[in-house]
Amino acid sequence: MQINPGQSPNPNGSPAQPATKLTGPFLAGGVFDSDGTGNLAGVGGVTGTANVGYAVMAQAQPITQATNGTSPGVYTTGLVIPAQSQILSMTLMVTTAFTGGATTLGVGTSASATALTAANAVVTSGALGLVTITPGTGATQIGNWDNVGNTDVQIVLTSTNTGSGAGTLTVTYVQGINQSS
Repeated sequence: MQINPGQSPNPNGSPAQPATKLTGPFLAGGVFDSDGTGNLAGVGGVTGTANVGYAVMAQAQPITQATNGTSPGVYTTGLVIPAQSQILSMTLMVTTAFTGGATTLGVGTSASATALTAANAVVTSGALGLVTITPGTGATQIGNWDNVGNTDVQIVLTSTNTGSGAGTLTVTYVQGINQSS
């Protein structure tokens, strides 16, 4: 996702004010290395058991039910999740109701249309509002949320049919945490 801060007027998805760019992942905590005592640090303490954590990141982009390329109903987003990240959540804020015979879609990547949900797994019910997206019960999708893999992944939506639906897709993730269970 291309973010261009500090421009006026600011482009959709870009802050009006200048921003700080980090290559990440972003780590925060008071004790970076355990001292071996097993003690927990107090307020402002810098010794004891390590308490560093990863910051949660988010990317969002307006999308439509129709295509933005050459395949009907396929919308390739500008959302690119960094390699070895863990996806925590996805939501779709439907601002224009999805239309047509079916108001469902699937979420995948540029490599696989069903990498993140099964086909047609996201049900918008043809209504406005917030839709929560989950990986479902498929082992492949769950594994891809747990760790997107060793290369960046670009999010792609595949609508069951084209129509006039629109909304904002938001993906939250932990960058580069490199976990797999």
